[in-house]
Amino acid sequence: MKWNVRVMGAFAVLATLALAASCRGFFQNPVITSVTIDPPNPTVSIGQTTPLTALGTDNEGDPPVALKGGTTCTGDTVCWSSGTPSVATINTGGLVTGVTAGTSTITAASGTATATTTVTVTLANVTSITLGPNGISSFSLTENTTASGNDCVTATAQAGGQTVDVTESVTWQTGTPGVITVYNQSEDPMCVLAGATPNTTTLYATYQSGDATITSNSITVTVTQ
Repeated sequence: MKWNVRVMGAFAVLATLALAASCRGFFQNPVITSVTIDPPNPTVSIGQTTPLTALGTDNEGDPPVALKGGTTCTGDTVCWSSGTPSVATINTGGLVTGVTAGTSTITAASGTATATTTVTVTLANVTSITLGPNGISSFSLTENTTASGNDCVTATAQAGGQTVDVTESVTWQTGTPGVITVYNQSEDPMCVLAGATPNTTTLYATYQSGDATITSNSITVTVTQ
């Protein structure tokens, strides 16, 4: 009789394990299938920090949960990286630090699931934006040519007693659309201006500093044939 009881008990344990296996894949951990970053596309000032959270959704349809930062990049652990550390860095806990004005793509990865967001780093307390070089007020371009060398227009910001190059971070504006083509410095041909149509227009830049929009001085650009 005792042997029968033991056999029945063993069958009961096996039945329980079989049921668990059918419900959750024999106690396998859920797999993260998608990641989102919160908040999306944040802005941070140079020298300041802002925290990011990675939310993971698993293959069992559970509600998204906050993933913990680390270096294993699997399970409920997420790994953070910055595409441009010279602009913004991020530690294993998801804390972003602004380094210099610009943008950087932040990536959160857990297993095969990844998510990205763009962090914009701005200067705080910007008082003015000045177009250069050397306080230039006007110049000419030939149609279908690109400014080069000293004719490349730059933008610098005054903030907290410092002068910072923000050429890649400003928003370029023209008074008469279509006269010139405005590039970012990071693009080929690595200069702001190219002549498009013979005419005269003004060029200026705006920069977002917190809630304030700072507008630069304007320069006159003439495009000739």
